[in-house]
Amino acid sequence: MSMPEHAATALAEMAACHECDELHRVPGLAPGATARCHVCGAVLARNPRGGLGRPIALYITALILLLLANMFPFLTLEIGGRKEVCTLFGASRAMYNAGMGELAVVVFLTSILAPALMMSSGLYVMLSVRLRQSWPAVRLLLAWIGHLEPWVMLDVFMLGVLVAFVKLGNMATMHTGNSLYAFVGLILVFAAASSSFDRHLLWHMLGVPGRKHQ
Repeated sequence: MSMPEHAATALAEMAACHECDELHRVPGLAPGATARCHVCGAVLARNPRGGLGRPIALYITALILLLLANMFPFLTLEIGGRKEVCTLFGASRAMYNAGMGELAVVVFLTSILAPALMMSSGLYVMLSVRLRQSWPAVRLLLAWIGHLEPWVMLDVFMLGVLVAFVKLGNMATMHTGNSLYAFVGLILVFAAASSSFDRHLLWHMLGVPGRKHQ
């Protein structure tokens, strides 16, 4: 049975367009539906088909790839008969040991810590909503995910690796490790996971008791 129009209006939430700041009332969306700003056409909220199953699977995959990216060698450099094995965490440690402490912290934060926190927080919130369980600090974590997102710079780190490839190509022989391939996969999967993660939809689900989630 469909919800009466006056009831749907009562449950509608106010949302500001992130492009033009126009305020809208966004009601509960049917699976596959998208709400757009009537001024600039930007997406306000969407309810993907299949519910939270797809973003949950993508976030789990991203966490596994992040773990793999930190378990194996990232790059192996051969210089003058010597081999230097570099891991993802080892890159930050090497910068710190070289006296570049601030840069080491930024690299660790943007390529390891912030992605791990964002993925685990997003997965925690979605599982709480999917299982219809009121887990501790769910709303707090959902609010902080938006603050973590600008600190996730996996693609920037990968760009730095490519620049190093070009600059060191004539001085050393470089061999790619399994972690590099896991990291490339992580960038792609995390981009897909982020695009399917809709905070407005999750806020709506958390704010309407008894709503059926799929």
